[in-house]
Amino acid sequence: MDLEASTSTPTSTMEVHKVAVPKEKTTLDSLKHFLVEFFFPDNSMHKFKNKSFFMRVVLALQFVFPILEWGPHYNLNLLKSDVISGITIASLAIPQGISYAKLAGLPPILGLYSSFVPPLVYAVLGSSRDMAIGPVSIASLVMGSMLRELTLVNEDPSLYLQVAYTATFFAGVLQASLGFLRLGFILDFLSKPTLIGYMGGAAVIVSLQQLKGLLGLDHFSNQMGIIPVIQSIVVNRKEWKWQALVMGVSFLLFLLVARHISSKWPKLFWVSAAAPLTSVIISTIFSIIFKVSHHGIRTIGHLKEGVNPPSMDMLNFKGPYLGLAVKTGAISGILALTEGMAVGRTFASRKNYQFDGNQEMMAIGITNMAGSCTSCFVTTGSFSRSAVNCNAGCKTAVSNMIMAIVVLLTLLFIMPLFHNTPNVILSAIIITAVIGLIDIPAAVKLWKVDIMDFLACMAAFFGVLLISVPMGLAIAVGISLFKILIHVTRPNIVIMGNVQGTKCYRSISQYEEVTGVPSYLIIGIESPIYFTNSMYVQERILRWVREEEERVFMLKESPLRCIVLDMSVARIDTSGLAALSELKKKLGDKYLEFVLANPVGEVTRKLFRSKALESFGPERIFMTVSEAIAGTLIKFEQDSSPLNQ
Repeated sequence: MDLEASTSTPTSTMEVHKVAVPKEKTTLDSLKHFLVEFFFPDNSMHKFKNKSFFMRVVLALQFVFPILEWGPHYNLNLLKSDVISGITIASLAIPQGISYAKLAGLPPILGLYSSFVPPLVYAVLGSSRDMAIGPVSIASLVMGSMLRELTLVNEDPSLYLQVAYTATFFAGVLQASLGFLRLGFILDFLSKPTLIGYMGGAAVIVSLQQLKGLLGLDHFSNQMGIIPVIQSIVVNRKEWKWQALVMGVSFLLFLLVARHISSKWPKLFWVSAAAPLTSVIISTIFSIIFKVSHHGIRTIGHLKEGVNPPSMDMLNFKGPYLGLAVKTGAISGILALTEGMAVGRTFASRKNYQFDGNQEMMAIGITNMAGSCTSCFVTTGSFSRSAVNCNAGCKTAVSNMIMAIVVLLTLLFIMPLFHNTPNVILSAIIITAVIGLIDIPAAVKLWKVDIMDFLACMAAFFGVLLISVPMGLAIAVGISLFKILIHVTRPNIVIMGNVQGTKCYRSISQYEEVTGVPSYLIIGIESPIYFTNSMYVQERILRWVREEEERVFMLKESPLRCIVLDMSVARIDTSGLAALSELKKKLGDKYLEFVLANPVGEVTRKLFRSKALESFGPERIFMTVSEAIAGTLIKFEQDSSPLNQ
């Protein structure tokens, strides 16, 4: 096969274009462009352009308080929908709040406190129409697992509360700071595979922890590892109470069946939403009639009536437990923020409205800071309650206000009724809530698609199970960062060929119909060229050149004459430019032509500024790979012409 037969267009008729240097920018313009793209990728600043000072103030207030934007347009029809959805999610929030407080090792009443004040604060500051604010399983689990290490629940409940409130405050400060500084991209380091493994392991641990309630045990391990939990179950087997087991399993099956019905028939979402409160009511009546406490089944006990008492005086910013409070707040805050952002983005995308992640971070952060001063622990947008809120037809954040009002009425008038609610019901509700976090199909998909993602997932899963919840997360994040490091230092580099019948050039290993071009080695780099990989890129290309020369020598094909480098990479730094210059020199020593094709605007600008364009020469830089081959072929034909010999 000759060269012209391997390309779709005769070289004599192909027009070769000269690469144009992009319009030059000043250093200040480049810095401004970088900062805007870095901090405002959503282009949220465009609303302030060409506006008067007064309008800018109004827009700024609407940005901080979104209720000022949609509030003036609120009407009775919207209120009707929000009242229905608010009452619906309240029926789910009340039992879940009590259960999650128990999961965090806190008094059950704090679960209701955390379902009253935070939703009111968020309704003023948040922009999501569907997000239902309150305690969530994963943040409650992390807080409980980290604080239980101190075994302060029984020894000094007051000190335990101080650490919990302080951790909630620091969680809010971190969340609000990330939003204010527009650093939400940090959450992207918690990759989806990491969270799948982490939440799956945490769900298993939480479920095993609830065996204390299901079996009616009086003694149980405070540690969260799977081995201590199983040891506690075996060692304390004489404490097992069949009455608690029968009641717990019965209501657990009821809750799981209700969830299955709602998942299979979405219009029956209310079945799953009403199941927890129904379970609490039925079990409480059963407890009163049959006096289950006489059979060893523990109940919630007395719950204090009234609204949230202030807790600002319990925030402790000194002492030996400050470090634990900061660490607990940071981890639980990040996880809560991750869940909240996922919830907000999911429903905003479904209903096609704008969702500003950084604004939501500030809203959730301020909500938690306010909550820490009003006897609340870490809250965020809940997947389960937000889904119910959306399906119930909510229109605005007023649904959160309605939910808070229902919780307020519960705190004022209904609290004595929960006195006889069995703890085993709370265990069943928690198991039902967290069992959905175990996503086996997602793990199987990771195995099939990306083995490194699967390893990160499994590291998080077994790290949580065998070591601890925070350590499992740390291991998974470490593996994710290691994966990024591998991709940065060892970018994917491919040999390219011509797609027959076209001017397109693609990886030879990817397409069967792609063929190589005689005397040419076409190389594509699928990553930016930085100091972390510039030497690898240089060495890898030189190795391919040696292998290609050996191959054509063995097969007695046309000798290698030109290396074409597809420069359609997004970025390049000074180390990358130096590597290209060094590569050109080394290939020149071998009497091989080295040309660049398809450099993007930013790369071309840096080539021009570094004088690399002058060293390569305009005749060695082309707009496309096909033009690079056509242009160098013309040059080779001219050099071999008898007139030039």
